[in-house]
Amino acid sequence: MKVTQIRNATLIVEYAGRTFLIDPLLGEKGAYPPLADSIRQDQRNPLVDLPLPIDTIIKADAVIVTHLHRDHFDEAAKAVLPKHLPLFVQNEDDAVEVRKAGFLHVEVLQANTVFEGIQLSKTKGEHGRGELVQLMGPVSGVVFKHPSEKTLYVAGDTVWYEGIHEEIALHRPDIIAVNGGDNQFLQGGSLVMGKDDIYEVHKAAPDAKIVSIHMEAVNHWTLSRAELRDFVAEKGIAASVLVPEDGESYVF
Repeated sequence: MKVTQIRNATLIVEYAGRTFLIDPLLGEKGAYPPLADSIRQDQRNPLVDLPLPIDTIIKADAVIVTHLHRDHFDEAAKAVLPKHLPLFVQNEDDAVEVRKAGFLHVEVLQANTVFEGIQLSKTKGEHGRGELVQLMGPVSGVVFKHPSEKTLYVAGDTVWYEGIHEEIALHRPDIIAVNGGDNQFLQGGSLVMGKDDIYEVHKAAPDAKIVSIHMEAVNHWTLSRAELRDFVAEKGIAASVLVPEDGESYVF
């Protein structure tokens, strides 16, 4: 497989001969206002440009949208993605909204969805802790499996909690993509994984390669790539935790 970090949670996954676009945030740098009640109120989102032309990014066989927050599926994505592309979502409520945007082939991910011979399994997540879980709404991840490939787990917008441990124990992934920017509002704590969460993922899957994405792209991030790289080096797990720049690819 080949995994390319685009920007924020946007990934291109080339897997078993098919190409998946995950969580497309395709608007131009600064297209949207900053997220309220968070730091960097003087910076508009996205904070950075796309590393590749949009025409290249949208050359996919299918799209997976883990949830409908703007930084995972924005107005630009709705406008430029071909409406005939198969598009997978987490639940029927999201499917209704995506169909309203004109997409013709929308499917709700299940525990054992199959696309072109590739098993896609929806996974659970919690977009924060405490009251934030209800405030932020349902989220999901997805596991990719195929006989010719290693198992890939894209965790989505979630913090570390027992549910992630359960997904790792169930699927035994070889590669785990985590949303690791420790994004936060001014109150309430982490919305996605911070460095200690990522360390817990490593302890649960010590043989897996972890790829930390969703970093330095929207105004409420609090964990930088540099800080995470320093942390994993101090823990002695730098070989296991990869921190890509936008546009960087890995082949597994």
